[in-house]
Amino acid sequence: MTRIDVITIFPEFFSGMLGASLLGKAIARGDLEVGLHQLRDWTVDKHRTVDDTPYGGGRGMVMKIEPLVAALEAVSRPGAIRILMSARGKRFTQARAWELANAGRPIVLVCGRYEGVDERIVEHVDEQLCIGDYVLSGGEVAAAVVIDAVARLVPGVVGNRESLVEESFSEGLLEYPQYTRPEVFRGSRVPDVLLSGHHGDVARWRHEQSLAATRAVRPDLLAGRPEAEEAPGGGGASPGKGARRRKGRERMPEGQGTAASSGAREAAGTADGEPAGGPGEPGGDGSKGPGGPGTAP
Repeated sequence: MTRIDVITIFPEFFSGMLGASLLGKAIARGDLEVGLHQLRDWTVDKHRTVDDTPYGGGRGMVMKIEPLVAALEAVSRPGAIRILMSARGKRFTQARAWELANAGRPIVLVCGRYEGVDERIVEHVDEQLCIGDYVLSGGEVAAAVVIDAVARLVPGVVGNRESLVEESFSEGLLEYPQYTRPEVFRGSRVPDVLLSGHHGDVARWRHEQSLAATRAVRPDLLAGRPEAEEAPGGGGASPGKGARRRKGRERMPEGQGTAASSGAREAAGTADGEPAGGPGEPGGDGSKGPGGPGTAP
């Protein structure tokens, strides 16, 4: 069983996602356990204060170090990986999700708010993660992304484990387009190669489509790969046995030709480039500083 604890001032934010779909079923089966912890429970004043004005002046408020460290020390189990959702963190990737899912260690996620978190928090966490270069209203959204991405890789959460291998980013490429019935919809046909029954041709077509999608949308993923030197191609079906292209009639649905397949399997929070480089800059954890978002909503 994988255990994930979340330190936040809005634990109710997670109730919906943890009770639905794969996550809800995984928790019910005991494959996944998620603990939600109200940061204010570790404050010592009657107002349950978690923020204060920044030293050196400036706008906004900074999350206080005392309740954060007290919460971390209280909820962290032995060997826990303690992660701060931070604009200054490393970009969260599918590879890191696999590592966390297979680490065999509890995970603690710290959600920032306001203008940031007291910098001394970095002395009490193992790493900082950022999900993209954009501003969110809080670290809770970023933590939810990490929970979902990691949990679905835990054995038993997803029924067909093989499907995890062919997803976008799992092999460094975006996933190939997917189709299901009907064979023809408003004149748009499923590519012939997928109907041919020739597994070798289907595999080649899917690889070509993955390369084409990656070149068009995320060429940075091809850096250093042999495929980066290949001539662009794969826009249509590979000529297979009994799989001739219907010229002028075969059209992929909008967005399928160059984009990765849609659906719940795609992580919406990924972004190109590195996270913002310093305090005061926005990041995909919803923060402007080392751990919290721009302003409280």
